[in-house]
Amino acid sequence: MSGAISTAAYVARRAAQKERVQILYRRALKDTLNWAVHRHLFYKDADDLRLRFEANKHVTDLDAIDRMIDEAEATYNKWRHPDPYIVPWAPGGSKFCRNPTPPEGIEIAYDFGKEDND
Repeated sequence: MSGAISTAAYVARRAAQKERVQILYRRALKDTLNWAVHRHLFYKDADDLRLRFEANKHVTDLDAIDRMIDEAEATYNKWRHPDPYIVPWAPGGSKFCRNPTPPEGIEIAYDFGKEDND
């Protein structure tokens, strides 16, 4: 019975590690766009990033993998772009919630000029 429990724990831990690595890779790749001024520079940086992740894909020791993920996350947080690009209409962007809500008592009519023919 303990073999089944340890196997389930192993599979769950590996799944959590894979998810952390995927999230870290996506974040680092998106942050690479913030540092690269031109696309041809981004492609080179993205290839280098992918090679850094691929270099450790053969590691199977769970504790070593956790240490490498922690080190990679610390490195990512250290070198994150201080002023990342934010899509203008996304939260934090320059156009997000640009038009304030109208004051109370003002009603917006969405009938677009239709008149009551009573």
